[in-house]
Amino acid sequence: MSTIPELTKHARELMHKAVESTKREFSGIRSGKATTSLLDIVRVDAYGNPMPLNQVAMVAAPEPRLLTVQPFDKSLTQAIEKAIRDAGLGLNPATQGNLIRVPLPALSEERRKELVKVVHKFAEEGRIAVRHARTETLSKVKKLEKVSEDDKSRAEKDVQKLTDEHIKQIDGLIHSKEAEIMEV
Repeated sequence: MSTIPELTKHARELMHKAVESTKREFSGIRSGKATTSLLDIVRVDAYGNPMPLNQVAMVAAPEPRLLTVQPFDKSLTQAIEKAIRDAGLGLNPATQGNLIRVPLPALSEERRKELVKVVHKFAEEGRIAVRHARTETLSKVKKLEKVSEDDKSRAEKDVQKLTDEHIKQIDGLIHSKEAEIMEV
């Protein structure tokens, strides 16, 4: 049997996870600047298994428009280069010795607008997760027995306040990511 404070705490945790998940999704969206998290989605066929790039190589961003990838095992260089090229990020890596250079092309206006749409899609998924946590919590609050209607109504207001705060955080993330993408 749960109590109102436990339910509220659980809702806060779920909403926080939704915001963090949205942040993670946003970090994988390419803006004009090089960031190592851009390659987080890349999986490399290493030793017979698909592995995250950061487990088989060191990724760095030495310049605003360049990423460098240094394989821990030189025999994986070709596989890493292929994985980056095939990741659907529009990147064209080039090997120089035992270092893979990944130059970031400038984004066209059309591509920037596409990326903004993707940002809005991820943000909406985050908002849906926050609202789902609210709905789930409120249905549990309504089912509580031995709790006064006043307490239930107060809990509903608290959960709604949490929901509004977390959706506002997601909206803030959208605005900053949008500005970052549209910056030329």
